[in-house]
Amino acid sequence: MKGLTKTVIRVKGMHCASCVAGIEELLKKTPGVKDASVNFGTEQAFIEHDPEAVPVNALHQAIRSAGFRTEEEAPDFSSHHHHAEKDITVLRLQFLVAALLSVPLMYVAMADMFDLPLPAIIRNNSPLVQFLLATPVVLVCGYQFFVRGFLALARTRLATMDTLVALGVSAAYLYSLIISIDIWGSGNVYTGVHLYYETAAFLITFILLGKYLEAGARGKTSEAIKKLIALAPDTTLVLRDGREHSLPVEQVIIGDIIVVKPGQRIAVDGIVIEGYSGVDESMITGESIPVEKAPGKQVIAGTLNKTGSFKFEALKVGKDTMLAQIIRLVQAAQGSKAPIQNLADTISAYFVPAVLVIALCAFLIWQLLGMEFFKTLEIFISVLIIACPCALGLATPTAVMVGTGIGAQNGILIKKAASLELAHKIDTIVLDKTGTLTRGEPKVTDVIGYGKTRQEILAFAASVEKSSEHPLADALVKSAEEETVALKPVEDFLSLPGKGVMGKVEAEMVFLGNRKLIESKNIELPVRIKEDAERLESEGKTVMFVARHNKMIGLVAVGDTLKNFSLEAVAALKRSGRQVIMITGDNKRTAQAIAKLISLDQVIAEVLPQEKAEKIKELQSRGRKVAMVGDGINDAPALTQADIGIALGSGTDIAIEAGDIVLVKDDLRDVVMALDLSRYTMKKIRQNLFWALIYNLIGIPIAAGVLSAYNLHINPVVAAIAMAFSSVSVVGNALLMRRYRRPAV
Repeated sequence: MKGLTKTVIRVKGMHCASCVAGIEELLKKTPGVKDASVNFGTEQAFIEHDPEAVPVNALHQAIRSAGFRTEEEAPDFSSHHHHAEKDITVLRLQFLVAALLSVPLMYVAMADMFDLPLPAIIRNNSPLVQFLLATPVVLVCGYQFFVRGFLALARTRLATMDTLVALGVSAAYLYSLIISIDIWGSGNVYTGVHLYYETAAFLITFILLGKYLEAGARGKTSEAIKKLIALAPDTTLVLRDGREHSLPVEQVIIGDIIVVKPGQRIAVDGIVIEGYSGVDESMITGESIPVEKAPGKQVIAGTLNKTGSFKFEALKVGKDTMLAQIIRLVQAAQGSKAPIQNLADTISAYFVPAVLVIALCAFLIWQLLGMEFFKTLEIFISVLIIACPCALGLATPTAVMVGTGIGAQNGILIKKAASLELAHKIDTIVLDKTGTLTRGEPKVTDVIGYGKTRQEILAFAASVEKSSEHPLADALVKSAEEETVALKPVEDFLSLPGKGVMGKVEAEMVFLGNRKLIESKNIELPVRIKEDAERLESEGKTVMFVARHNKMIGLVAVGDTLKNFSLEAVAALKRSGRQVIMITGDNKRTAQAIAKLISLDQVIAEVLPQEKAEKIKELQSRGRKVAMVGDGINDAPALTQADIGIALGSGTDIAIEAGDIVLVKDDLRDVVMALDLSRYTMKKIRQNLFWALIYNLIGIPIAAGVLSAYNLHINPVVAAIAMAFSSVSVVGNALLMRRYRRPAV
């Protein structure tokens, strides 16, 4: 299948995991569709298809043919939120109308049983009055259950919760209608024969109430995204033609100069060019302390300016801002499926057919045992109604939505639900050194010349490194600038990844790099130079060997410092029982000196970029579940190879793209929180699945009458109430996750 594309469609009207299975099955059978996945929690269908064989409008039509509604195109979240509010309003109206008709219906139906006062004209025409009150509830307020329940069955041959509701309500309503017609046709006076109009009406009423409460609760599970979207201001002050103009954010272009005053939110990403202030970045990074902003500092869209005023140049606008990227990542995570969801999907595939069989068997068995027909009918309806595949379908996605939202609010972006599920199983953490454990801003600490002065060694080294993008290059160039050392022109520059650099200076080749580079060029290392290098390396410094024309002329040592909280984060990871390993291209002495400072379990040193992924693979081959934490381009293969790739947000776009989890704050303590949040979320998912299963395992047999000998049974109205609130309880349990607090480190 060529030219595949991915389409996201909003699906409305799904009530359970069986609805999900039906839509997925329907889409997968559509010619031109390679794969389809539907998320019940976010009401999204993710479809991989050939647009020429099956255009998007055909996908919409396929879903609608099963009785579900779709949105014409995948809108942004704000649009979806508007539609969600509209759906809640409709459900509330349907429930209120159903309740207003069902309450007097119940009074009329129970008047004879409890000897309630009732006008004679209503008492004598009770079947007609009950019919007139029940019919709008069943056919108008509850029409969607019949349309979806029977259409889905016809189109996908899969019964859903709507099918169970439609069958249960139909049984009560049609039975009552047949009895009523018999009374009207025979001309007999109504003598209090049992009718089930009120049962049919209250089934619809309580199910609508449950759906209304569930929709409201589910809306709260995505509050993290709502809060993020609310951060973006609608307008901003832009300097054009020497004047300040208040413009819609959509009209801001790259290069515009933005003016930010105290109390205003920053509209786009950029770099400060004038002024000074403190900016609250807590909603992006989770860090509550305002960050100082001065010329040269970056600012992020959605953050709040606190005190001073400043101007900045717009560098990223619209969908390219960090805020927009965060929202997209969180939406993608919430829309994806966690592997544990497969359990609920598998159960749901057999759940509804099994309930239909149980209901029918219970009806026939009690009939054969001589129970009165109207009581066996109640049992049949109760079994159909009390069964709740909705709770199973909501157990996982609601917890995932809240969990990923909590992460986003704390600067931890979890890109896939599968990553959220797997993270707590990680038993080995592999940490890159430079830029991850250390600041990645090394400084030149020692320059040793052999037949050359300090300035000469620094001049050769900085000149060759000036064309390099390695972090150590900046340190050398800055050191040369600080000491006013003039740089020399370089020809034939060549970067040797994992080894160093080389280039022609003053007509002779200069080599600058690690021991591997010197050995590969067959340059002799005298004992004195080796001893000096070992001494510097034992101090935790990175040593660069400088050679000219195949002869060693000097050493340059560069020191790096640990990042804030690296020590605390490693200690917390070790306390959790996980193995912590550092991986680096540095030599063993330097790596071990750093490892000693933070009490690491193991060090893998002198590793070339392409070898990092191989080292991860070796650990996995021993049965370890590995998380790789890194920030550089050379970390990307290892991030991809690891079971979980954790990228620091301060790193490169490639590392962020490769990572499964992105730490916006560049704080290693967030690794601890990410793993703990995974554990907590999985705990809630298991609780939800347990209660959803227990509810059905206990409720269905009782509804089927297995405890009738103990006078314990469930009538259809009670079954409807129980079914409605089982889903609400699952969503409510997920919402309790908002009380989560980051672990102490």
